[in-house]
Amino acid sequence: MMALVEAAQLETYPAEIVGVISNRPGAAGLEKAQALNVPTAIIDHKDYETRESFEQALHKQLISVNAELVCCAGFMRVLTPWFVSNWKGRLLNIHPSLLPKYKGLKTHQRAIEAGDTETGCSVHWVTEDLDAGAVILQDSVQIMPDDTADLLAARLLPVELSLYPQALSKVASQMQTMLNP
Repeated sequence: MMALVEAAQLETYPAEIVGVISNRPGAAGLEKAQALNVPTAIIDHKDYETRESFEQALHKQLISVNAELVCCAGFMRVLTPWFVSNWKGRLLNIHPSLLPKYKGLKTHQRAIEAGDTETGCSVHWVTEDLDAGAVILQDSVQIMPDDTADLLAARLLPVELSLYPQALSKVASQMQTMLNP
C-alpha cells in the first residue's frame, strides 16, 4: 500500500490515491498514509454481521471518496460476487506467485516443494474466482537451493513493491488514454 501511496506522490504519476481503507483497526499503513496527508478510513469487518453488509459499507466508502480503481494491498479477504461485479474492471490485486500457478495461500512453500526454479508476483484483475483474473504485470526471482518460504518472501518483497506501482501506472495511463483519446 505504501509503495502505491509513495509512487502517487510523484508529479508525473498518472494516478492519485484518494483514500486508504483498512478492515483492521490499528493497521500500520493507516498512520503512514495519514502522515502523507492521504485520507484514511477503518471499516472493521468484525462490526458487521455478514460479509455482504461489510462489503456494502466498503462500497459506500469507496463511492464517497470518488474512487475509480481499487487496489487491494494486504487485504486478505475473499470478496463476494456482488462486490466484484460492482467494481469489475476497476479492482486490482497483487499475488505472490506467477499466476496462474499457486493461487491462494502458502505460495512460496508450494513453489519450493514443487521444485520450481523461479517464482514471482503478479498484479491481476480481481474476478469472482480467486486469483483467476487476467494478469496485468508479472516479475520473477530465482528460487535458491537453500531457500525457505520466509527467505523467498523477503527476496520477493522488493519486486512486489516495485511491480504494483508499475501496474497501477499502466492501468491509470490506459484509462486516461481511453477518456482523452
